[in-house]
Amino acid sequence: MKLSKIQITLLFASGLWFFGEGLLGPLFAVFSQKIGGDILDITWAWALYLILSGTLYIVFGRLLRDSKHKEKAMILGYIINTICTFCYILIKTNSELLFLQVGFAVAEAISTPIWDSIFANELELKDDSFLWGIAGGHSHIISGIAIAIGGLITFYLSFNVLFIIMGFIQLASTLIQANLLFNRK
Repeated sequence: MKLSKIQITLLFASGLWFFGEGLLGPLFAVFSQKIGGDILDITWAWALYLILSGTLYIVFGRLLRDSKHKEKAMILGYIINTICTFCYILIKTNSELLFLQVGFAVAEAISTPIWDSIFANELELKDDSFLWGIAGGHSHIISGIAIAIGGLITFYLSFNVLFIIMGFIQLASTLIQANLLFNRK
């Protein structure tokens, strides 16, 4: 088993992305309560995100299937996600949080299926469960570490500091993947 440079870079950049996203983790519920939300507001925000992103995975997967611009679309998804992350700083109501969840759903639905297909195209054995295990498992490990760090940042500093750190980490991930994808041809 040997990872290609593209796979290593994709895994590193997605690891950064998962770290940035993971910093918020379960603090999402605390943040929602901080802006006046209750259990139902958190429920609707998370449900909206999951249902919309799941539906849009299928839609964008179909629309971009034969596109010559898949890689650009993937980077666009990461850019949208980065912008949405910085927008957490501006959120004051649960209605705004719901709207932001739509942005995150669109971003993920554009970028993730394309990331998966690029990673898959780099596999020597298309059914290499070990490499797919690395691709899936690293996100859980990194997110777990990030959740612990995110809690410390929020406890000792603030949500705004957390959101700024998250945004810059996700920006770094976006730039690394854009550099890889646009310079490999």
